[in-house]
Amino acid sequence: MTIQPDAATPSAVLDRVSLVLDAFEGPGRLTLAQVVRRTGLPRSSAHRMLERLVHLRWLRRQGRDYELGMRLVELGSLAVHQDRLHRAALPFLHELHRVTGHVVHLAIMDGADVVYLEKIGGRMAAAVPTRVGGRHPAHCTGVGKAILGFSDADLRTVLASGQLARKTRYTISTGDQLRTELSKVRAHGIAYEREESIPGFGCIAAPIGDLGEAVAAVSICGPLSQLKLDAQLAAPLRMAALGIWRNIEGGPVRVQPTLQQARIRLGGAVIQHHPASTSAADLQYA
Repeated sequence: MTIQPDAATPSAVLDRVSLVLDAFEGPGRLTLAQVVRRTGLPRSSAHRMLERLVHLRWLRRQGRDYELGMRLVELGSLAVHQDRLHRAALPFLHELHRVTGHVVHLAIMDGADVVYLEKIGGRMAAAVPTRVGGRHPAHCTGVGKAILGFSDADLRTVLASGQLARKTRYTISTGDQLRTELSKVRAHGIAYEREESIPGFGCIAAPIGDLGEAVAAVSICGPLSQLKLDAQLAAPLRMAALGIWRNIEGGPVRVQPTLQQARIRLGGAVIQHHPASTSAADLQYA
C-alpha cells in the first residue's frame, strides 16, 4: 500500500518555508498580514512558521515586523565564497576596479535574469543602484547581453520567456532587436548597455567562457557622465574575463602550462596566477 504524503511531510514543510522566505525578496520589512497576502498561507500557519524561523535565526523580528535574519546572511556569504567561479574571479575584479576606477560586477544567469555574485566599487559603489544577490532582466543589462551573446541555451530561455519587458525607453523590447544586438556582441566579444536598465547609467561587459557556452560575465558600470564606453575600457575588461575563465578550478586549459607562476597585468599591478592556467605572455596588458 502506498502512503500519500500530507501537509506534515518534510517536502511540504520545505515548500512552505521557501514560500515564506521568498516573500521577503525586495527591500523593507514585512508584517504578518503582508506575509499572508504574499504567500496565500492561512494566518495561523504563517504566524507559526514566522516565529519558528525567528527562533532559528533565519528571520528577525522587531515589534510586529519581520525581516531576513543573520543566519541567511551567513549561509549566503558561505555559498558565494565557496563558489569556484567567485574564488577565481575575485582578484581580477579587484584589479579591474583599481585600474579603471569604476564599479565592477560579476554576474551569472538564472532563468531569464542575471544575478549579481559580486560588486566592487569602493566609494563609487553607492552611486550604482545594484547589489550582490540582486537580479535584473538579462536582455537589458550589459552582463546579460554578454552572456546571451555567448550562450545559446540562455538565449533560448530568454526568447522563450515571452515579451521582453521594458525598464527604460532605451530597453530592447523585441526578439529581432535582441538578436541584432547579440550579433555585435559575438563579433566583438564585448557588450554595451546605455540606459537600458537604469536611467543615466551604462555598462560595458565581457563574457566569461567560450562562444556558445559562457558561464558568467564581468562588467564595468557607472553614470554615463563619468563612464566612456570605448576600447580603452574594453581591453582590460577582456583580459579580466579571460583570466577568470582560465583561473576557474578545473576549468578548460587552452594553452600550454608553464613551470613558473603566470602574471596578469591589467595596469601597474601584477596578479599572481595558477601555473596550470595560462602563460604570462598571453595575458599581460600594458
